[in-house]
This record gives sequence, structure tokens and C-alpha cells, in this order.
Amino acid sequence: MHFTSERRHDDGVLEREFTLGEIPGILWTPESASTSAPVPLILLGHPPLGLRKMHPRLVGRARRAAADGFAAATIELPGSGDRPRWAAAEQARADLRRAMEAGEPVGDEIIDALILPLVEKSVPEWQAALDALLALPEIGGPVGYSGGVISVGIRLAVVEPRIVAAGFFAGSFVPRAMFEEARRVTIPLHVLLQWDDEGNDRQAALDLFDAFGSKEKTLHANMGGHTGVPQFAGEDAAGFFARHLR
Repeated sequence: MHFTSERRHDDGVLEREFTLGEIPGILWTPESASTSAPVPLILLGHPPLGLRKMHPRLVGRARRAAADGFAAATIELPGSGDRPRWAAAEQARADLRRAMEAGEPVGDEIIDALILPLVEKSVPEWQAALDALLALPEIGGPVGYSGGVISVGIRLAVVEPRIVAAGFFAGSFVPRAMFEEARRVTIPLHVLLQWDDEGNDRQAALDLFDAFGSKEKTLHANMGGHTGVPQFAGEDAAGFFARHLR
């Protein structure tokens, strides 16, 4: 891991950009983080729109995590931002746009092509980033995962034992194959669902929640579309991580 820049926010949060091989990322740490008092970590997932575009939302989430005494980190997803273009992903996104613009149902073939390769490529990168982050003296454990493409979160929750709790946003397409993986998820979950999400199949989201194997799982459903998440929903998610990471 190589740090390439840093800035200190007015609340004391230190934001550092880094590269891990060819993968860009960002780490935020609270003032309380030190070699003598390492802090827990939340991995911040995000949609494949690029870190630069997502930065305002990510920094808001990270600063809230820091206020609760947690470090937060994210990495650029394959084929996004400044990373090399990924022809298969570009084609899958184009097929999705065509279907949605035509008012047609988004079929399993498009969803599989859009999501499954992203899961296969990005999860090992998240694990490599976690290796590097936990090697820093100011970061300890435990580790949580928050937001992003829900299928990526599902795979991480299954294969990564260092992640002890996860907050998911039921706002992205989920391949049928991921429902079987969801049954293997056993960590505590906090799932947010926007009831009128125009790009999400509500029944599929409810079925996915039902499939999760976790003994502790909470579904928070709010009225409104994809971008209409109420502010108090963020407070609820912060409380969930406070319970499980402290």
C-alpha cells in the first residue's frame, strides 16, 4: 500500500488516498486513531460509478464513521473511474440501459453479465485491501462492510471471516445464484430498502432478505425512491455498527 496524498478535514478526520498495486483507494481515520489505540474499520462499498463521482457521498459516510470512532476505507471497482476499461462490463451496462430505456424487463442474462463478473473480480481485491489496511498500526478490528453492490457484500460476508457485521442497501440487481450464497451469510445484517425504488425489484429484495441465514438481521424499509433515503436511516445504520464494532 502506497499513500499518495493526504488532507485533514475540519473535524480532525485524516483522509489519505492510496494505491494498492494498480487499485486506487481512500482511507479515512479519526483523530483518536493511533498506534497505541487502533480503531475498528468499516469498508465502504459503492456502485461502479467511479471514486471521483462518489467522493462527496463517501466522505460523508466516512466522517460519520469517524465520529463514532471508526476508520473507513474504500477502493475503486474494476472497470470504473481511472482504472482500465472493461469491455464486458461496458457491454453489460449498455444492454441494461437499452432494456430500461425501452421499458423492458431486465432479464437474468443481463443481470448475470452485469453483476457476477464484478463479484468475481472485486472481492479478491477487497480482501487484498483488507490485508493491507489491517497491517497499519492505527487500524485494528473488528471490521464491518457497508453499502455498495449488494452481491459484492454477500460474497464478502460469506468468504471473509474478518468481517463481523454488514449493512446492505437493497438497491441493486441480484443474480439468482446469489440467493443461494445469501443462505450462507451468518453475520449480523442491517438491510435498507427504499419501498418505491424505481430500479429495484421490491419482491426480489424481500425474498433476498428472507434468504439470508443470519440469526440477527433487520430490514429497514422506507417510503421513497432510490435517492430518497431519509437522514434517520443513516443514524440507524450508524447505531448498528456501533453495537457490533465497539
